Amino acid sequence: MLRRALHRQLSPQAWREVGLSPVNKVVCALILLASLVAVVETEPTIRRLAPGIFRGMEVIFVMLFAVEYLARVYAAGEDPRYRGIGGRLRYLVTVWALIDLIAILPFFLGFLAQNNAFLLRIFRVLRLLRLSRLGRFSRAWSALAEALSARIHELLLSVGVAGLLLLFSSACLYAVEAADQPEAFGSVPRTLWWSIATLTTVGYGDVTPITALGKFFAGLTAVAGIGIIAMPTGILAAALSDAFQNKQEQ
Repeated sequence: MLRRALHRQLSPQAWREVGLSPVNKVVCALILLASLVAVVETEPTIRRLAPGIFRGMEVIFVMLFAVEYLARVYAAGEDPRYRGIGGRLRYLVTVWALIDLIAILPFFLGFLAQNNAFLLRIFRVLRLLRLSRLGRFSRAWSALAEALSARIHELLLSVGVAGLLLLFSSACLYAVEAADQPEAFGSVPRTLWWSIATLTTVGYGDVTPITALGKFFAGLTAVAGIGIIAMPTGILAAALSDAFQNKQEQ
C-alpha cells in the first residue's frame, strides 16, 4: 500500500488528476528554491555574511532530495518494468534516475575539493543541474525529446553543413590573413574562433580581417551564417509543432 501510494504521488504518469500531485508540487518548489540559493551563494559578499546558513540549507536540501531519490527507487517497483532487484537496477540507469542522483552528488564531491577553489566553483555550478529535474513534470520536455528524435537526421545534416562551413571559412581566412595577422589567423585552429563568432552572427570584433580579400570572405561567411542558424531553427520549429499537435490529439 505504501509503495502504491508513493508511486501515485511521485510518478506524474500515475497521477490521474489534473496537474501535479501534492508531493511533486513540493518537490518542484524545493528544486526552484535550492537552485535560487545556489545562485545567490556564488556572490562572495553575500556568502561571507552568512556562510553557515548556506551550508545548512544545502544540507537540508540534499537530505530531502536523498529521501525523495530513495522513495522513487522504492516506488519504481509498482511499474512492471522495474520490479525485483533487476528491475530496480534498470531503473537506476534511466535518464531521470541519473538526473536525480546528479542533484545530490555535488554536495558529497565538494568534500573532496575543500582546498581547490576551481573545483568548488564547478560543484556549485553543477547544483544548478537540479533545474533539469523539472523536465520530468512537464509535457513540453517530452514533446521536445520527441521532436529531436523525429528530426535527428535533419539536425545532424545541418550540424555537418555548419561544421564544413566553419572549416572552409577558417581555411580561407588563414590563407589570406595569416601573413598580416599571425597571432589571430596564423593557423586554421586559431581562425576557428573568428569563424564561430562570425557564423553565429555574434561578431565580437576582437579579431577582424584587414585585407580586401579577407573582408570579402568575411562577408560571405557572415551571410552564410544567417542560413546556418535558420536551418536547424526551422527544423526544430516544425518538429515541435508536430509533436505538440500529436500530444493534443492523444
